[in-house]
Amino acid sequence: MKIRTFELCAGYDSQLMALERLKKKYSDFDYECIGWSEIEPSAIALHNACFPSLSGKNFGDMTKIDWSKVADFDLLTYSTPCQSVSQAGKQKGIEEGSNTRSSILWFTRNAIITKRPKYLLMENVEALVQTKLSGSSTSGARSWNPTDMLTMLRW
Repeated sequence: MKIRTFELCAGYDSQLMALERLKKKYSDFDYECIGWSEIEPSAIALHNACFPSLSGKNFGDMTKIDWSKVADFDLLTYSTPCQSVSQAGKQKGIEEGSNTRSSILWFTRNAIITKRPKYLLMENVEALVQTKLSGSSTSGARSWNPTDMLTMLRW
């Protein structure tokens, strides 16, 4: 079995590291990274050090990816900068259109709707699912609700 993957806000790509471990443990498991997205220079450098064969597959800014031009994939892994939701950060929230660092998560929707991957794997901080961040918005912007991504998948 070979799973085709794409990683958004990849960082150094702990998700691919986990897939590598699965590949070593299970002889019938394999994966192919179709592409990844990261803009932070130090994270890109670390990713390229960990996965040199994938250095040419960084699509850069996930908000600018034309998903119709990306090969199909089965698994989308994604994250978002956590400073806007983490207890260690300023907790400015993740409302759609708020322009917080964490609100980039809403651009994941473009990949999900266009590519329709079979599997989604989101990695982030515990605060993302706390009531504080999934309540109603006072600014009129759409607030984060952990079921939002699942609602998009009802095709």
